[in-house]
Amino acid sequence: MLDLIIDARPASLGNGFTVKRILPYRLRRMLGPFIFMDHGGPVSFSPEQAPSMDVLPHPHIGLSTVSYLFDGQVTHRDSLGVQQIIRPGEVNWMTAGRGIAHSERFEDPATLAGGSLEMIQTWVALPEADEESAPTFENYQPDQLPVFTDTGVWLRLIAGDAFGLKNGVKTHSPLFYAHVVLQPGARFGLPVGFPERGAYVAKGSVEVNGHTYSAGQLLVFTRGIDPILVAKETCTLMLLGGEPLGERYIWWNFVSSRLDRIEQAKADWQAGRIALPPNDNAEFVPLPQDKSRPAGTPPPQPLS
Repeated sequence: MLDLIIDARPASLGNGFTVKRILPYRLRRMLGPFIFMDHGGPVSFSPEQAPSMDVLPHPHIGLSTVSYLFDGQVTHRDSLGVQQIIRPGEVNWMTAGRGIAHSERFEDPATLAGGSLEMIQTWVALPEADEESAPTFENYQPDQLPVFTDTGVWLRLIAGDAFGLKNGVKTHSPLFYAHVVLQPGARFGLPVGFPERGAYVAKGSVEVNGHTYSAGQLLVFTRGIDPILVAKETCTLMLLGGEPLGERYIWWNFVSSRLDRIEQAKADWQAGRIALPPNDNAEFVPLPQDKSRPAGTPPPQPLS
């Protein structure tokens, strides 16, 4: 029934902010088109800490970034000139296509006054036909995201199609992504019709087939199996998956079906050919030194 259990690993963003890294994982690089998943927080910080927590302008290609908050707020700025505050229950969906740069800054007075911040960020790889598309950004408000309720069950559809629900979030391939809260004893399944499906336990614990799984675990389910998840306590789940896209390379913030395109993106960022956000261009994240392999060794294998 369970194909794999992925335990989140701590990952530093390099600014004192440590997140739980779920995808990619060495035994499971992608889940449907989802190629990256981080769970940040819950964390509280002071006004003095805030500048060091900011994610400075940095580039992306070949993917959509999807930001979803449980608590707090984040200010997004990008090279299209967009400035957008994202709050809990909203979705920021940025499609990088051929290239975009953006920043994420923690400027919320409530958070700076000691409130908490908690968010999930995923990356969705693009089909080959859309990898070089023009970059776009959309913010979707909670009233644009359908909610389903039943005894002990609350669900918000973030994107895609699931459980007979749809919304206007623009996606590029068949997928589902949902935020679910279960009360103790509630039973719930996964959407049918998708070859790759998983459930990330963000809070609490669930039982599947007599085994209990806790916060920080991504449950990846065998194709053709329709599991029942039973809440052992009040729990929060992120359900995700969809149709696989095929092989992808990932390096830093770049995703592509072609290794040479990753190399081009490195050169473009280093040479300043990917524009910075016009309202946040005083600083940026430099291209990291690639220490992944010694000179002369074969290139990395694609993700599939």
